[in-house]
Amino acid sequence: MFNPSRDQARQFLIDAWAKRRNKLPGTPMDTLAADLVALHPEYHALLEAEDALIREWTPEQGETNPFLHLSLHLAIEEQLSIDQPPGIRAAFNTLLSRSGSRHEALHAVLECLGEMLWRAQRSKLPPDGEAYVDCVRRKAG
Repeated sequence: MFNPSRDQARQFLIDAWAKRRNKLPGTPMDTLAADLVALHPEYHALLEAEDALIREWTPEQGETNPFLHLSLHLAIEEQLSIDQPPGIRAAFNTLLSRSGSRHEALHAVLECLGEMLWRAQRSKLPPDGEAYVDCVRRKAG
């Protein structure tokens, strides 16, 4: 899944969750994705819905796109596993030690990642990994 389409990314999450629900074996990535879905019971019915591949979630509707949210979680897990951008793992560990909840700490990092991506998209510049790590450090305060 190096550059999946929107539908492929959605299908991956739907399938990973279906494997978990049906007690079927999966890849390590399936397991990670299903673990992340399990942390978000508010998304379970959405991932199981027949219109999951075509439904749209927009800020104007006041809803969070569950696929975007879960995909950002997956990206963060990968970043932490390889410490990329450099310093993200240490910043996260500091944040985690102060928050007490891994999921809460991940959501704080997710906010920083989302902000960095939004700024890069808005400015048409590459993502700023250093600003991202600095944001996580500030949240660890």
